[in-house]
Amino acid sequence: MKKQFLLLALLSMTLISCGSDNSEGNGESGFSGFGGPGQRTTSVETSDVQIGSIAEQVRSYGNIKAQNVVSVLPQVSNRITRLYVDLGDTVSQGQTLAKIYDVTFRDQLAQARSQLEQSRIAVKRDSAEYVRQQTLMERDLTSEAELEIAEAAYQSSLSQFEAARASVTQALENFNNTEVKSPVNGVVISRALEEGDLASTGTEIFQIASINGYESRIYLPVKDWRAVDIGQEVNMRVSNESDVSARGVVSRKSPQLDPTTGLGEVVITLTSSGNSIYPGILVENVINITTKDQVMIVSRSALVEQVETVINPETNTIDLDRTYSVFVSKGDTVAERRPLELGIEQGDRIEVLSGLLPSDEIIITGQSGLEDGSRISVATGERFQTPEERQISTEGQNSGSNRAMGGQNPLANMSEEERAEAREKMQGMSREERTAYLRELRQDQSANSDSTSN
Repeated sequence: MKKQFLLLALLSMTLISCGSDNSEGNGESGFSGFGGPGQRTTSVETSDVQIGSIAEQVRSYGNIKAQNVVSVLPQVSNRITRLYVDLGDTVSQGQTLAKIYDVTFRDQLAQARSQLEQSRIAVKRDSAEYVRQQTLMERDLTSEAELEIAEAAYQSSLSQFEAARASVTQALENFNNTEVKSPVNGVVISRALEEGDLASTGTEIFQIASINGYESRIYLPVKDWRAVDIGQEVNMRVSNESDVSARGVVSRKSPQLDPTTGLGEVVITLTSSGNSIYPGILVENVINITTKDQVMIVSRSALVEQVETVINPETNTIDLDRTYSVFVSKGDTVAERRPLELGIEQGDRIEVLSGLLPSDEIIITGQSGLEDGSRISVATGERFQTPEERQISTEGQNSGSNRAMGGQNPLANMSEEERAEAREKMQGMSREERTAYLRELRQDQSANSDSTSN
């Protein structure tokens, strides 16, 4: 009996061990997800290769400024008695902006005019004496010395008269300058002094922006500065706006870089602007360097980046070699890796020079864990939407059949010919149209399944 019991125990342990091995084997190769046994299937979302235009761009921020900003400085020094304009006022050339206390300058003008009148009388008197001495000299009734004295007095009178006349001119100008006037047509954008403040020569009272136009000045690193040419179009966008706020053109470009910063100045003249554009506002300037039409474009989020370290024997340094690829859906069941050669980048959009065909379906969601030859199941956009974004079906009678199909991709239940025909129909559809089309296919297949079972 003991021997029989031992044999039974050994047999039971052997059976348990074999059962454990089989369960582990099933755990490794039996999990299938959406695919068959032996390989895990990943649910992914695909998208068409975009065909369109893409531009190489230079982006930089700059403030909007008036093309000409004039500083208004007083020409005489004294207290301001009156201000006639304020910030934002539109002024015309020659318009009086402020009044400076003028009593002192009025007295100086009166004194200068009085001295001029005295000089005029002296010139008249000395001129008559000089003429009389000349007449007496012709009759030998006077000496050479008397004639020379008369001539010297006359020349001195003339000099004093010219000096007095210059003093009147200066005093009159000073008096007129007590009225501060605008040198240009424009808008007052700054006012530095108040009534009662002391205005002195060299101290700015107003800044006036010419209304001839606006411009933006940006400073670019050497690579971008070299790529920019005069005449290129520029789109401008205020930071809190999504659309283009103004348009302009590159009008001037500095011929050299700043030796301190290493940046080159570029001047952009506005050709049109919206209501949000005014002097001082910060805008993003987007300069189109090169534009290509009818090229293949993929989203940056669809790219799979591979980084390899490479030792440079010449410099004894480690360099990073970056390569990019995408996964393409083959028959909606297999993922194929495609190495890419990339071109122009514009934001999240990148030009594909080689590696794709316009008819390819690239995987845009779920590609991070794929390898070349991985099994996939292409899902519609509905499966990747948040619960708030999904539409609630109003067709209650189809909900049971949809659950029976398990929400699978309807293309998986088609023949190769039917699948090719369906994919051809979806080529020109948007993502929403494609989702609706796949939903209709799923409902049709569900209805056929229900009729067959009945």
